[in-house]
Amino acid sequence: MNRILPLVIVALAILAFATLLLVAAPAAQITSVEPPEDLQPYTPAQARGRDHYVSLGCVYCHTQQPRDPAQGPDAQRGWGRPSTPADYVYDQPHQLGTMRTGPDLLNVGARLPSRSWQLTHLYQPRAITPSSLMPGFPFLFEEKNSAGEGDVVVPVPERYRPEGKVIVARQEALDLADYLLSLDRTYEATRLDLRDNGFQAEEAGNR
Repeated sequence: MNRILPLVIVALAILAFATLLLVAAPAAQITSVEPPEDLQPYTPAQARGRDHYVSLGCVYCHTQQPRDPAQGPDAQRGWGRPSTPADYVYDQPHQLGTMRTGPDLLNVGARLPSRSWQLTHLYQPRAITPSSLMPGFPFLFEEKNSAGEGDVVVPVPERYRPEGKVIVARQEALDLADYLLSLDRTYEATRLDLRDNGFQAEEAGNR
């Protein structure tokens, strides 16, 4: 019994130290990060699309954090420069991800800026890439005999849609496509260099 109190104190001290080192200190470092001039807040449609992105679990297969060339060939893959803390100023919570069953998406809006492409890919990925492992999201679309006024018809190849039907994007699909198109961090960025425990800024251009 006499040893319980010291053990509890030591355990709490270790927990407090870990919280300070791994949570409080990094949070304090990034609180002063300002949004880049070329990074705009999400529009209402893009914000709704981001909510769909989160609810569909896209983060389980896609990252949003291109790595430094020293850590991997992301730039050679066309995924853009290494990401910086400022790239995520408007992301709460961020969608960094850890798995790459699919490509990194932080700059997918710059790589694939076509809304029609994005909508077709969301409806049936294999209509774009036959070997794709990504599931389709047909529940974000409607099948109609003909398009009505204001309908956004998705250019889905005949083999991937019901005969005689047209595929029309619901608002959820349009919002999700808008969010994906907003993922463009190809502007020149200031990178935080934490080497040697410093916190200096260095210019990191497009790579």
